[in-house]
Amino acid sequence: MNKIVQHVWMAIRAENTEKLAAVFDKEHPIRSTAHVRTWYTSKPCEGLKKSHISHCVYDSTWEASEAYFLEKSDSVQSFVKNDHLGFVIFYNYKSVIRKYYPDFIIRLVNGDYLVLEVKGQDDQRNQTKREFLNEWVNAVNEHGGFRRWHWAVSFSPSDLEQKITGCLAS
Repeated sequence: MNKIVQHVWMAIRAENTEKLAAVFDKEHPIRSTAHVRTWYTSKPCEGLKKSHISHCVYDSTWEASEAYFLEKSDSVQSFVKNDHLGFVIFYNYKSVIRKYYPDFIIRLVNGDYLVLEVKGQDDQRNQTKREFLNEWVNAVNEHGGFRRWHWAVSFSPSDLEQKITGCLAS
């Protein structure tokens, strides 16, 4: 039943959308890494130079290797692990509104931004998250006041350079 409701909801939503528009949080319309408070964790972390936040917390060794690549890449101006930032994409899955926290926000050397998700396995829920992330990126780009944004999913530690190069080329 939830699959049917989800399918009908997505069809109605697509048919009734006239224009994408960014909707801002009334209390914090624009956020920054400058507003992140100190927090303590027992998770593995590493000091960084290309991030406004001094350390990156890792949820997996894969995320650690991606952060290491981002730290060393000449194509990356700065980046942050989306931990305690409040950067969330709301999405509807199986008739329930849920929160999606992408893994990294990256500022490329050309000034564009890349929202990066690190994902080993794909499923319908992750595809739904990406549909809403794509819509968010399109709405921000349509607004025009926040530079150009892209999104990508890294399905392998070896594909990150290709994802970044693709964003720089577009």
